[in-house]
Amino acid sequence: MKIETIKTLGQLKSAGYKSISIKDELRKNLRIKISNKEKTFTGIHGYEHTVIPELERAILSRHNINLLGLRGQAKTRLARQMTNLLDEWIPIVTGSEINDDPFNPLSRYATNIINDKGDDTPITWLHRSERFVEKLATPDVTVADIIGDVDPIKAANLKLSYADDRVIHFGMIPRSNRSIFVINELPDLQARIQVALFNILQEGDIQIRGFKLRLPLDIQFVFTANPEDYTNRGSIVTPLKDRIGSQILTHYPETIEIARTITEQEAKLDTRQSDVVYVPGVARDILEQISFEARESEFIDHKSGVSARMSITAYENLLSAAEYRALQLGVDHTALRLSDFIGIIPAITGKVELVYEGEQEGASSVAHTLIGEAIKTLFSEYFPKIEKLEKEGDEKPYQELITWFFEETGFELLDDISDKEYKSKLDSIVPLKNIMKKFQPEIKDEDRYFMMEFLLWGLVEYKKLSKYRLSEGFSFKDLYGSYISGL
Repeated sequence: MKIETIKTLGQLKSAGYKSISIKDELRKNLRIKISNKEKTFTGIHGYEHTVIPELERAILSRHNINLLGLRGQAKTRLARQMTNLLDEWIPIVTGSEINDDPFNPLSRYATNIINDKGDDTPITWLHRSERFVEKLATPDVTVADIIGDVDPIKAANLKLSYADDRVIHFGMIPRSNRSIFVINELPDLQARIQVALFNILQEGDIQIRGFKLRLPLDIQFVFTANPEDYTNRGSIVTPLKDRIGSQILTHYPETIEIARTITEQEAKLDTRQSDVVYVPGVARDILEQISFEARESEFIDHKSGVSARMSITAYENLLSAAEYRALQLGVDHTALRLSDFIGIIPAITGKVELVYEGEQEGASSVAHTLIGEAIKTLFSEYFPKIEKLEKEGDEKPYQELITWFFEETGFELLDDISDKEYKSKLDSIVPLKNIMKKFQPEIKDEDRYFMMEFLLWGLVEYKKLSKYRLSEGFSFKDLYGSYISGL
């Protein structure tokens, strides 16, 4: 069917077009995709066996949907991708405010024009990209915003009495007829506004300033909510909750691999950054592990959650820290260093909600702790695990390295040294090179020096060495050597 040739209701009838409700439209196109083994939701990772099947079943059931989950769990993205299940084009009565279906007109405007012109009624085609409406629920949202109100300007211009329903200015929901309508953070919507949604969802009528209009609107509602909101800022009133067909729980990535995939997909990088900075695989794992540590940390509010956006912005900061050094040194290539992770502190402090204990520690201190915990967690995947209590006779693979630091006055890794100097400094620690040969013999050359620094930071976290932040870098020392030499 060539839509450019269909411009009137008569031509639409001749073409054999049949209109269906938006829920049936979504269901029809989803059935086709599932039958053809096509992917319904793209670019959303970790939900393949949990959230997406539940969402697809809800669509097949023609349900209004509530996506319940903490921030940064792709709730809005899921809702936006539902537009891909709509027909590419649908016909509407030209000039209609509420996307009137030519075969089932709702507004007085559309009804009158069809009665007057019949098959000559002009038709306009609406693309699916225009059939998505999103509203963030805030306490200042009014019934007039989402349902409608009497418009005195319209009444004056058309010389109409306030008793005439043509003076009504429709709100966002009626204007979203035959569309997907998303209300984000539903519990933030005042209870009286939620009550105004009851009849729209179930009975299909609306009330505006005394006008009771029979408007069986054809809308796919999708709501999003944070579980914390049920106690902190409000709640979904029970009768409204009862009218939402399916409530689907979202979640954070369950593995580092999935989290890495999301971060690398979403990070907004300049291509020059990617060309200039080499990022070892273990650095990417540490970055994601920081978010996993944050979600378990006693200093961070678990109810608020730790958004996937933290890893994304931290990754952008991490590459910028290495790029900054390359620009200062005037080189066109550098490799990421573990000390560059100091550059992600602002990305962490701006993304986490601290509990009382965290406030006492301070946001920056908590961020440093999370980086340390991430290194400690991953350390045993690459090097022998360090037990809290070492028994006599146990192998001590790090003793030679610890002794080296005991005998040396100190070891410094400054932020702005060149890659050549950085490698030379690490190579100067012979026991460090020996441990690498023994436990990481097949490591790639481009990852070797990051791993050497990772080993030093890991020993610090296990209280085998000490580390101090200087104004321009880090100093590593034996844990007790400097104290004993002072005595």
